[in-house]
Amino acid sequence: MVDKDGFRPNVGIILLDNDGQVFWAKRSRGNGWQFPQGGINNDETAEEAMFRELYEEVGLKPHDVDVLGCTPGWLRYQLPKQYYKKNSDPLFVGQKQVYFLLKLLSSESRVDFNKTTSPEFETYRWVDFWYPATNVIHFKRPVYRKALKHLEQLIQVA
Repeated sequence: MVDKDGFRPNVGIILLDNDGQVFWAKRSRGNGWQFPQGGINNDETAEEAMFRELYEEVGLKPHDVDVLGCTPGWLRYQLPKQYYKKNSDPLFVGQKQVYFLLKLLSSESRVDFNKTTSPEFETYRWVDFWYPATNVIHFKRPVYRKALKHLEQLIQVA
């Protein structure tokens, strides 16, 4: 599903450990690192999509996490033209996202990237809360900064 402006609805997942560090995952293809994320299907809410993606990409289930909150409204990023998927119909030019802040309740040994036949990630590490804002691919940095800025206040009450 792509909106009239060419943006695909998507969820982003920021997972916190007990030390306030965030889950930073290396993509299976290429050298990129990012937060888990994924598209929202027509028949699901953003929260349902988040839980589906959390399981498909990270292997965690709802009881493994506590949902601390999410960003209000959509945060958008546009893809540079070289990243357009030429065979996409309709063509999408970027993503509009809602980011969820989750606290890991279970042991991190529950992380499992092999819940699908084509895993999105191959490894992960825990990094400082603000590290991703300057280390994700350049075109996602403004969205990461906005999401982290909004969600940071939720850590104070967690």
